[in-house]
Amino acid sequence: MTSPLASYPADSQRLQRAVHEHYEFVWRALRRLGVAEHSVEDALQQVLVVLARRLGEVRLGAERAFMVATATRVAADFRKMSSRRREDFDAEALERRVSDRPLADEMLDREWARRLLDVVLDQMPDDLRTVFIFFEFEDMSSVAIAELLDLPVGTVASRLRRARQSFEILAARLAKTRSTP
Repeated sequence: MTSPLASYPADSQRLQRAVHEHYEFVWRALRRLGVAEHSVEDALQQVLVVLARRLGEVRLGAERAFMVATATRVAADFRKMSSRRREDFDAEALERRVSDRPLADEMLDREWARRLLDVVLDQMPDDLRTVFIFFEFEDMSSVAIAELLDLPVGTVASRLRRARQSFEILAARLAKTRSTP
């Protein structure tokens, strides 16, 4: 079966360029928006399918913003699916699995911190979480986030302020529950 873009070489090149330029950014955004690591590639594939189908509707130069908006919706769907689905792990297979990472305290600490971060981020409202992630983890400016999410800069600033407050409250609450015997 041939691609629907095969008859439109310019669209095919545009799609390839968008994938090449924004793949890693969208992958990180999906992961930080709560998509489980083992599902990120599937979620990213969904984003790319939507982009390919609707590329003609996307304004030139707005591919990244379109992909992020789509990724936000896809991430919400994946989080809903994962909350309804129970994973059954094969304990023996996990024990047999050989890791290429060293078994160091630093790696364990990083993994623990990452899990705690995921717990806190999962509890934040999506609109605050998205702005927080792009500003704090992707080092994007408020202006860039506003352009990307098609929001006024003031709204981005307000959401970032509320997101930081929410993050601090949730992290403190989590730390308190973790330290209580």
